[in-house]
Amino acid sequence: MIQILPFSPAHADGVVSVILPIQQSEFEIPITLEAQPDLQDIAGFYQHGIGNFWVALEAGTVVGTLALLDIGNRQAALRKMFVASARRGPEHGVANELLQTLLNWCRAQGVREVLLGTTAKFLAAHRFYEKNGFHQMPKEGLPESFPVMAVDTKFYGLSLQRADAYPLPG
Repeated sequence: MIQILPFSPAHADGVVSVILPIQQSEFEIPITLEAQPDLQDIAGFYQHGIGNFWVALEAGTVVGTLALLDIGNRQAALRKMFVASARRGPEHGVANELLQTLLNWCRAQGVREVLLGTTAKFLAAHRFYEKNGFHQMPKEGLPESFPVMAVDTKFYGLSLQRADAYPLPG
């Protein structure tokens, strides 16, 4: 049974133990914990304004993470969505539960847009976001306040007001 909870300091080690191996080993991104100050102060970085950070727990162990960063203007950036490899896929539902928790939070907070950046390597993530209503958008369409990461090459948006907010150029 998976439980989705807002981050608390007791989850800090578990969050790092899920995220770093996926970044470093699975996707061979040369990044360290020190290069991610947000992971060293999750509450201070994410849990203010309309932002938050959630963990997926199974028997008390962190098996997934998801963050929402308040970027102003009723917009937010989806960040740090990671699920341990053994808990991925629709049969486990961890990613879906995390995303639904985030979207419910967004609606309750009056968020009008959720934006995200990802790397071209995360093909399963692209399919997941698209299946959940996110539309690919050009980098130039992002607000100036959006924190583009060095590895981000694909960008997605989800309007919580209009389903057709991000039509692809045709």
